[in-house]
Amino acid sequence: MNDLSTPPNVIRFPQMESFDAETLRRFGFSGPRYTSYPTADRFVEAFDASAFAGWLARRNIGGVKQPLSLYVHVPFCESICYYCACNKVITRDRSKAQKYVQYLIRELDLLVPHLGGDVRVEQLHFGGGTPTYLAHADMQALMQALRERFEFAANGEFAIEVDPRTVDAARVASLAGLGFNRMSIGVQDFDPAVQRAVNRIQPAERVFEVLQAARRNGFESINFDLIYGLPKQTVATFANTLERVIEAGPDRIALYNYAHLPGVFKPQRRIAEEDLPDAEARIEIFMSAMMSLSEAGYVHIGLDHFAKPDDELSVAYRNGRLHRNFQGYSTHADCDLLAVGVSAISKIGPCYAQSVRTLDDYYDLLEQGRLPVMRGIELTRDDLARRAIIMALMCQGEVSIESIEIAHLLDFRRYFAPELAELQRFASLGLVNLAADWISVTPRGRLVVRAICMVFDKYLRAEQTRARYSRVI
Repeated sequence: MNDLSTPPNVIRFPQMESFDAETLRRFGFSGPRYTSYPTADRFVEAFDASAFAGWLARRNIGGVKQPLSLYVHVPFCESICYYCACNKVITRDRSKAQKYVQYLIRELDLLVPHLGGDVRVEQLHFGGGTPTYLAHADMQALMQALRERFEFAANGEFAIEVDPRTVDAARVASLAGLGFNRMSIGVQDFDPAVQRAVNRIQPAERVFEVLQAARRNGFESINFDLIYGLPKQTVATFANTLERVIEAGPDRIALYNYAHLPGVFKPQRRIAEEDLPDAEARIEIFMSAMMSLSEAGYVHIGLDHFAKPDDELSVAYRNGRLHRNFQGYSTHADCDLLAVGVSAISKIGPCYAQSVRTLDDYYDLLEQGRLPVMRGIELTRDDLARRAIIMALMCQGEVSIESIEIAHLLDFRRYFAPELAELQRFASLGLVNLAADWISVTPRGRLVVRAICMVFDKYLRAEQTRARYSRVI
């Protein structure tokens, strides 16, 4: 791949840019993924159900009607995947899922009156856990309840996360019949040794059967979730996985970095740390994957997301309409996010609200007729300005200084003088360009954009705070 003009230790990607391993080593420290700002660990219990209800009622202040994006969290799984950091309930008792659906509908009935009839939905996402843990009848009842309470846009995006071990062609057809038109399939890795090490055995053939069924049933975009940095993983084994993934040709690929935090997530304690690839191997796996995906024609959307050039995510990226929320990159930047279920996080105007984490607390509050809010935050003027900067850098790779000044009524260079001084270090390494009116992430800086965004995160000034996040690479 290298030519004589390429500096040592730099891989030249045919479609994308150049990324060097030394930059990844230097900025491979822990940091937030910035699916929100402030990040969820900054939410406070003082922001309660009444505060959230107040913002629901006045979310369209000024007459600007924001469409809704709905998120439904289904926590149930039949078995534990050792790498998982999601809020989940491991059970084979299907009656628990039936009960949960009934309480989801109760939560909807508490939420909808606060919206004042403004219930147009452009996006719907079922996540988990394993959303397809729900039996068809339960899923049907829940979708009917959603459609009775909300107005679904005719051209909306309605996505569901799928564990290919739990569905067959008939179930895929039933999901299409319920209105889902986008699917994310949990693949992680096809190597048998890796699958055994993380307790997730799923033959590649099963994954491909689900993919083919989704295409036959008219799903418009299909995503594969992959994880690098898993136990027993090597450059060679993951290259084999990628070869099969590329041959299958999903529309989108999410290439996540495994965050090993056994002190926080108990299932990860079952992973032998000596089986994990070291930092150098992780970098090599990631850079090799970037090359393979680029050569296969996938567009690097940002961070760890890739899409085919004609996919809506790529189109949004080219047109500057990319957005980021708790489900990753999105094409709808103007939606408020209303989330239901245990641990789900809503974003309404200048606030975030997170629901309680356990089923018992969730059921108890709904029995009392109370919104199940555990904590949240109402953003200050400073938070809003910093969120705008961070999201612009994460999604567009650049931020207009003038636009921030106009929108937030501040003198950018004076207000963010310490941050601009800190950015000089990134500029000296060729990772950002600091022009008179713009801050732009360079091609070499794209893979460490999280580290660049951290400069504007006022909550991350203490070095020890970084230990709670996953590594950037």
